[in-house]
Amino acid sequence: MTQKKDPRDISLSQQYEAYPYPERNPQDEKKRLFIGSPSHLNEIDYWVFGGKRSSEQPLRVLVAGCGTGDAAIMIAQQMARRNRSGEVVCLDRAGAVLTVVQERAKVRNLTNLSYIQGSILDLPNLDLGQFDYIDCCGVLHHLPDPAHALGILKGALKTGGGIGLMVYAPHGRTGVYMLQDALSYLAPIHDVPAKRLDVAKRVMRHLPKTAWLHYNKNFGDHLTGGDAGLYDLLLNPRDQAYTIDAFWNLLDQVGFKVNALIEPARYNPKYLIADPKIREKIDQLDYRCQAVVAEGLAGNMATHVAYVRKAEDDFSMADPYAMDSIPFMREMPGEVLVGQILPSNLLPFSFGMLTVMIPLPAQARGFLGLIDGQRSLGEIIDIVKKRGVPEEKIIPMWKETFDSLQSINQVFVRSS
Repeated sequence: MTQKKDPRDISLSQQYEAYPYPERNPQDEKKRLFIGSPSHLNEIDYWVFGGKRSSEQPLRVLVAGCGTGDAAIMIAQQMARRNRSGEVVCLDRAGAVLTVVQERAKVRNLTNLSYIQGSILDLPNLDLGQFDYIDCCGVLHHLPDPAHALGILKGALKTGGGIGLMVYAPHGRTGVYMLQDALSYLAPIHDVPAKRLDVAKRVMRHLPKTAWLHYNKNFGDHLTGGDAGLYDLLLNPRDQAYTIDAFWNLLDQVGFKVNALIEPARYNPKYLIADPKIREKIDQLDYRCQAVVAEGLAGNMATHVAYVRKAEDDFSMADPYAMDSIPFMREMPGEVLVGQILPSNLLPFSFGMLTVMIPLPAQARGFLGLIDGQRSLGEIIDIVKKRGVPEEKIIPMWKETFDSLQSINQVFVRSS
């Protein structure tokens, strides 16, 4: 007997062939590189491998559901710039999106990517072997059985490796699901994509001022994402958002542990509530419960990004206070970050539309300017001592600086 096809799955397949997402012009690769999380190479080195994996080891990457290739191009370009050996395997079942990725890579002269047309569900039969790192960004929430798909990815992951995940979150997408429900009647999934898009555009031109989507500034696909962005936001036939608690349950179910939520400070409610009595209560909660509280208080989380590992794998991080450890910046040079620190020694940092203040010691400015990814902590401390800072104050100052800036995903360390 022939198995009945899932109409939502059929509609999803038609969507990405008709409107490859996100909308990208390959010629734009000549002038910019999209940088983000997950899958920034420095983040992988730190949050997945703890700053302990040698850059001389080949890095085998799978981008599972690569779309038009933002993550794949980013990590492949970063590997190429640093002469990091390895490969980036781009997996997607839509031929149209793979074509865009290939064209983008061609403009950049990248030769460390390969392309496989297929779905995550095909992985066990594709004979691709196992991977050091897997990117699965914006995919699980579109699948009929996310836990099953995540289990397949777990099987494709090497011992000691990790996965970078992004799923949609409900509170920060307030207004989206109301419109999705309305459009499911006006633009049903059995209609062809062009017809559905036409309906959505007409609705958006006449959308009542009271619609919650008008007030939500946490994303802009419907404003700047072109046809593909509007379609994916409002017409995607399967879109399941996760609170952080539900996301954590999914990870537990499949057998993963969280290395980091990005950015860690985003999930710390102490940055949101200054009341000392409330902060005492926050201190009594574990990390997961703190994350649940932060999500409910902030109200603006439209996605959750996490680096995870197999629950059975050991994980430890490079010692940030070892004299031979090497501090390095994620992306922004230390001297640029210094320029953003206020005279009050507070660093404004934005989590979407929410800006919080990160306290830093006064001497952090001088320390940050010395981080170049080459000097060891001991070498940096020697320079700081010569500037007249008392030795007994340097380590506490570095600890406060590192803890704060690691929590906003800006400063990492690796073993020498």
